[in-house]
This record gives sequence, C-alpha cells and structure tokens, in this order.
Amino acid sequence: MRLLRALMQLLFPPKCVLCGKLLKNQEQDLCAWCRTQGPLYPNRKRSAQFLDSFAAVWYYEGSVRRSLLRFKFRGAGSYAKSYGRLLAMELEKLHPEGFDLLTWVPISRRRRLTRGYDQVALLAKALGRELGMTPEPTLKKIRHNRPQSSVRGLAQRRANVLGAYRVMRPAQVAGKRVLLLDDILTTGATAGECARMLKTAGAKEIHCAAVAATRK
Repeated sequence: MRLLRALMQLLFPPKCVLCGKLLKNQEQDLCAWCRTQGPLYPNRKRSAQFLDSFAAVWYYEGSVRRSLLRFKFRGAGSYAKSYGRLLAMELEKLHPEGFDLLTWVPISRRRRLTRGYDQVALLAKALGRELGMTPEPTLKKIRHNRPQSSVRGLAQRRANVLGAYRVMRPAQVAGKRVLLLDDILTTGATAGECARMLKTAGAKEIHCAAVAATRK
C-alpha cells in the first residue's frame, strides 16, 4: 500500500487546489503563498434567513472561484478532500460542541447526470471523514429550476428555489442540530430554502457551511 501511494504521488504529484502549483514535501492542500495570501473569509457565526449561522473558508473570488469552477463543472472531484480538511478546521473552531447530523444541498437528477457527480455530496463525504460523521441525505430536489447563477436579485433567487426541495424523512431531522453543507454561498437563498424546509420538518438548528462565500 505504501509503495502504491508513492507510485501514485510520482505519477500524479499533489498540487495546490487553488493555484495548481506543485506542492513541496511539507505542504498539504495549499502552497505556502495561497495558504497565507488566499482571500480568507472572516468567520464570526453570522446568521441569515432560516440559518442559525453560516461559515466558509474563503471569499468566492480570484483563484478560489477558478478552483471551485473546476471542482463543480470540470471533473476536479478530488478537490473535495482538501476542501473538507480546510472546512473542518474552521468548523471545529466555530462549533466545538459539534452537530447531530451532517447533510447537504442536493442537485437535481438532471444536473447530476450531466456532470456525472454531485459535487456537494463528494464534499460532504470528505468533511464527514474529518469530523467523524457520516453524512445523511435529508433533502430531495423535486423541481429542476434555473441555475441560481443565472438569476439576479435576492427576491428573484428566493422565488427561483421556492418549493424546489422536500424533506424525505421528517423524523430524521426532528429536534436535531443540523450542519447543512453547500459549495458556494452567494445570497444564501438556496441554503435558506433548504433550512426552511428542514425547520418546518422539526429541525432544532440549521448551521450552514460552504467552501466559499461572496463578499455581499
């Protein structure tokens, strides 16, 4: 196993998930420059509509934006491990008390078939390994709405996702402190709609986490 791992590293040397630079022996996930100069998100347990808090690793801009676009649309699913490690470090600082349940914002069946994978489900598995939790699917997307990136304005974005999700088993979330995972937070409309449905089903608290969030 050790020999196989060494061979894989020789054939596919680890690279920085943001800039793509080859990592040195002592580096993991990020090169030294990106680790210190990346647009870090200032986490302070912020809240939003239906969300008791939300957190992110970075601002969604520059090399972070390009990295997430590769992860989301260009098959860079391996980034999930690095994102999961980095996000876990933020969450352990912000929420040392932990969570009862880890779940994620699902994509539609049509988008999953087009992309070949659900990028947030991959992220949930990676984060779960770091937090010692098994991610559980709680939501199903029942309406194939327009991509949020194509909709302008908070009110329009909320309308675009209204009724797009259903809680599969309300008893699964009742009374639970839930960690809801997404890849990118922009207006928070999608996460807010998922949180609304989970709280309607009886969830006690919804805390959202994402790899990146916009400045606004």
